Amino acid sequence: MRSRLFCSALALTAGLIASPAMAQSASESPSAATKVLASSGSGFNVSAVESLIERGDAAVAAGNLVQAKKDYDNARTASKQLLAFYRDLSGAFRGLDARIPREMDTKGREALVLLAQTNLRLAALFRRQGQPEIAVPVLVEVVRLMTPAKPEGQKAYQSLIELGFVETPYRGASALE
Repeated sequence: MRSRLFCSALALTAGLIASPAMAQSASESPSAATKVLASSGSGFNVSAVESLIERGDAAVAAGNLVQAKKDYDNARTASKQLLAFYRDLSGAFRGLDARIPREMDTKGREALVLLAQTNLRLAALFRRQGQPEIAVPVLVEVVRLMTPAKPEGQKAYQSLIELGFVETPYRGASALE
């Protein structure tokens, strides 16, 4: 029992001695290799979502609709997660350091646009597969997220008209006059 306790204490001490040296060397020369999630195309960031969308587009062009749906679903999930994390971080730092919420809000808007673009592609895929009833909630989500004032929201609403889900065309600000 005492030997186990001694070994644990020794390991803990060795870890504490080594960790400041590792932390100091990491802070002195931060390299791209340490920022794994920031790497374009393979990390957990906006460019990784863009990469998934591009893979989905390539799969559609190749006629592989099953793979395209998987890629779009993955892009959609990643966009939603990024959006939630950016919002959480923005809220946590609001009132403490204005730079961080500003950065998180910008990244959140980018993730939101990618989510809308992914949803539009997914809805088009469902329509192509003859499943318009599955496309409707995805299109409604785009209108809700982007509002009809944004191009993505207008495109989604136009698709809802084409599907026959809604009938009244949106004419923008001129409809209110």
